[in-house]
Amino acid sequence: MGTADGARAGAGEGAGARGRRPRSGLVVAGLGGVTALLLAFPSVVPGTPGRLGSLLESFLPWLGLPVPLLAVVALLRRSAPALVALLVPAVVWGFSYGGLLLPSAPPGGRELVVVQHNVSDENPDPAGTARALAAAGADLIALQELVPPASAVYEAELAARFPYRATHGTVGLWSRHPLTGVRPLDIRPRDVTEPWNRALRTVARTPYGDVAVYVAHLPSVRVGSGGLASARRDESAVLLGRVLAGEPAGRVILAGDLNGTVDDRGLSPLTSVLGAPLRGFAFSFPAGLPVARIDQVLARGAVVPSILTLPATGSDHLPVVARVSFAP
Repeated sequence: MGTADGARAGAGEGAGARGRRPRSGLVVAGLGGVTALLLAFPSVVPGTPGRLGSLLESFLPWLGLPVPLLAVVALLRRSAPALVALLVPAVVWGFSYGGLLLPSAPPGGRELVVVQHNVSDENPDPAGTARALAAAGADLIALQELVPPASAVYEAELAARFPYRATHGTVGLWSRHPLTGVRPLDIRPRDVTEPWNRALRTVARTPYGDVAVYVAHLPSVRVGSGGLASARRDESAVLLGRVLAGEPAGRVILAGDLNGTVDDRGLSPLTSVLGAPLRGFAFSFPAGLPVARIDQVLARGAVVPSILTLPATGSDHLPVVARVSFAP
């Protein structure tokens, strides 16, 4: 009797284990399917309430992180169907972001190197920051959050290597090449009543022809219990996008702290008329643990083959440096 009872108990336990494996495999496969759907079609997440769509898109590349974790679970559960199902989000992530990991083409002869950095209005070492940026081998350096007295420090430190300068309010551009036609841009949200000068346009006379260069600092966003507070940022992006859409120059560069990623639908007025970098994630914020690139170098009439981060300065952002290539 004892032997028979033991056999029946063992059979029952085996059946229970077999029952649990299919169920857990279905859960893993289901989670993989949801991940693939969000990666491929983030627009299925509505913008309201709380601009949840933009919030998801701000961290979209990180959706690939659960896939290897789910694969470990599938292996432990010995669920072959779940492992096969996880190939879908893996392929979608690879298609969407794998190219950013590939090595970029070697530098060509018709390129500008552009450094973009929000230097922070609380930077304790503006002189050290300026020297670090000047040593990056840039043709153009775009800065935001320029406030006195630090702004005078940046001017003094960069003047020797970058003799041409355009500034307006808290944004500025330093260049190795002559700048002409400097003018401010009004991208202030309607509900902002205080002085707010955070965008400019100029023309750089480069060896490869004239290039219209824009420097901008879009309003900050905040993540809270209600979602993403980005209404001001989105409004400024629309205003700047209209200017860029009407820009007559054939070659255009936008460098700035856009407070959004290139996947964020809130920046679509900009990314619909300008191209994003082809290689590199270059997560730039926050400097201590960067999880998103909100500092951007975008272009039209040119290609941005690569973008990467530079070492930390005294800012809460990391600097980014991008190559901008022009066709012969």
